[in-house]
Amino acid sequence: MKPYLLKESRWSEIRSINYTLAVLPWGATEAHNRHLPYGTDNYESDFISEAAAEKAWERGAKLIVLPTIPYGVNTGQTDILLDINMNPTTQLAILRDILTVLSQQGIHRFLVLNSHGGNDFKPLLRELGPQFPDMLLASCNWFDALDKGRYFDNDGDHADEMETSLLLHLAPSLVLPLTEAGDGRARPYAVKAFSQSWTWTERKWSSVTDDTGIGNPKLATADKGARFFADLISLVSDFFYDLAVHTGPWYQ
Repeated sequence: MKPYLLKESRWSEIRSINYTLAVLPWGATEAHNRHLPYGTDNYESDFISEAAAEKAWERGAKLIVLPTIPYGVNTGQTDILLDINMNPTTQLAILRDILTVLSQQGIHRFLVLNSHGGNDFKPLLRELGPQFPDMLLASCNWFDALDKGRYFDNDGDHADEMETSLLLHLAPSLVLPLTEAGDGRARPYAVKAFSQSWTWTERKWSSVTDDTGIGNPKLATADKGARFFADLISLVSDFFYDLAVHTGPWYQ
């Protein structure tokens, strides 16, 4: 039994465990170039949350990983076949329902482990915070946790070298030969400021990329994915542990 994974647990085995932290992995269902599956973000959510939770549990953290939410915000991809969009207001309603249960049952620390760049949980958790004043609400984007330049030759943010290397390491049977992959070339914005971090507009996916990828995956390898995954799990598991076992005030 893995008492840190709700999807594999039975009530008779976990009912006496005093969990302190609930982790909700959140992904998306969308095309990932020509070589990765639509469920790439969800596979990443599962592998990362489960491996990190196992390490934190072994150190004594009492945390529970909830089943992954498989749909994310894809409002800029509605013309791409079967890219499923979940609006932020729907995410807000789901979060509110989950937090209501956790709060009633005495689990007062909650983390969204986000695997999809289109999801933005900060404004949602800001709105929910006053409704659940007894809870610590947090989110993290694992894909921003490490300097990808230390591991990969080509930058990108969707079906790129990083994501491809991760799946080559974690689930190679799901990855087509890289000769099948597009080059992930993204057309630049006509307004240059939109390429800088101080501005934002939503990317219209089919106008930006011909193969649904952004970032060249051709140099991806399982070895690169293994090294990145190992360092990522070390970092994320420490975060899980600290959130679960911390006592006292949250500010020094």
